[in-house]
Amino acid sequence: MNDAFEPVATAVSDVIFYAPEIGGVTIPLIVLWLVVAAAVFTVYFRGIQLTGVRTSIALVRGRYSRDSDPGEVTHFQALSSAVSGTVGLGNIAGVGAAVVIGGPGATFWMILAGLLGMCTKFVECTLGVKYREIHEDGSVTGGPFRYLPIAFERFGALTTRVLTTIFAVALLLFGAIGGNMFQANQTFAQAQEVTGGEDGLLSSAGSALVFGIVLAALVGSVILGGISSIAKVTSRLVPTMAVIYLVACLLVIGGNAVQIPDAIGAIVSGAFNPTGVAGGAVGVLIVGFQRAAFSNEAGVGSAPITHSAVKTRHPVSEGFVALLEPFIDTVVICTMTALTIVIADTAYYSEARETVAAGGDAPDGVVVTSRAFETFLPSFPVVLAIAVALFAFSTLITWSYYSMKAWTTLFGRSARSELLFKFLFCLFTVVGSVITFTSVIAFADAVLFVCAIVNLLACYLLLPKVRDELRSFREGLRSGAIAEVPEDERAS
Repeated sequence: MNDAFEPVATAVSDVIFYAPEIGGVTIPLIVLWLVVAAAVFTVYFRGIQLTGVRTSIALVRGRYSRDSDPGEVTHFQALSSAVSGTVGLGNIAGVGAAVVIGGPGATFWMILAGLLGMCTKFVECTLGVKYREIHEDGSVTGGPFRYLPIAFERFGALTTRVLTTIFAVALLLFGAIGGNMFQANQTFAQAQEVTGGEDGLLSSAGSALVFGIVLAALVGSVILGGISSIAKVTSRLVPTMAVIYLVACLLVIGGNAVQIPDAIGAIVSGAFNPTGVAGGAVGVLIVGFQRAAFSNEAGVGSAPITHSAVKTRHPVSEGFVALLEPFIDTVVICTMTALTIVIADTAYYSEARETVAAGGDAPDGVVVTSRAFETFLPSFPVVLAIAVALFAFSTLITWSYYSMKAWTTLFGRSARSELLFKFLFCLFTVVGSVITFTSVIAFADAVLFVCAIVNLLACYLLLPKVRDELRSFREGLRSGAIAEVPEDERAS
């Protein structure tokens, strides 16, 4: 199946990730599409990701939301659910590969791209709430499935239907494969690695199947309860996994404290006078921007689906909350991974960079990170395996919700339809644990960024609506019409 699908995956990837050579540097156009949009939105809203931080924190703490507000989850739960969908293997393996290819300087540009992406999340998540639909049972359908038709209606019903369908199909495909099968496969691979590898506890025939069934059962027990259940789990899981991983990174950094000044110097100087092999300073910039864009998914349109379920009467309030997401995912977690690798400066990292410089293939990024962890304690990669498992599980349950909304957009919303989808999603989890589809995964990565093309077009068209919502919210805060909610009445 993998061999048969390879031509399709290659053809689609070649189109979506088309990368012309400009000035000797290969530049993926989809990365430019994401980063330029983030820069335009930042200018349009005058750096809202910097000026709105205090408001964002106040909203996450629930100071302006009541239990009686329409919606299903609190601001904090919506943020946790969305972060759980983006914080995953890319923060570990992807960053490891980026720092090898682009050198330490890629970290600098990764941080900048993450800061710009905060404004993209602000725009798309405000729209996701503004145009959401609240059903009779209190459940919510929002995100691009509701604002794409509004944005494109001026071009006619056929164009609107085609673009919305393309978005839904692409999101559903990625959810089933990249957000589900790949995560399940990598979770089993890491579990097998730390239990003795191919000769260890999980090496026997059928162990992958049993592992997949258990994982699917855990996923099913969460997703059957809908977004409320998912949000309750992620609101506990995300802080836990973030703390475990960040503490582990800090221990490695602390254990190599003498290297900190040199590492920071290498990151700053490498951004402009690169020591990487990515094609000069512009090449290093592209590597950093690409890693950030692929990690936090700002502009893809997935996060607004979860954020639209928030309890609020002010759509832009969730935009303020959502802008924290790329900060957590990219500026904090991805940067800590990069710092850990650069500061540890293992022999494996140096050899990997030499291999790439000589024209060889980049190594598995998770191995680069794992070797950095080993500099603190030989058994410390076990902590990394736990982090990978938690990241993968949280991504699984969040992408089940994204995918279900795509499913109901395509096939209709009913209790039977949603139950069928959840059964199929869990079945794909089992399949993903047993079989590796490398070409199918490459195809899934490509179709995810089809979503970004459609979604950002809609965001451009609806920018004035976001500006109006922001102006109205700020006037309400200034006049006192929007006042802090007493602690005992806040959404919980």
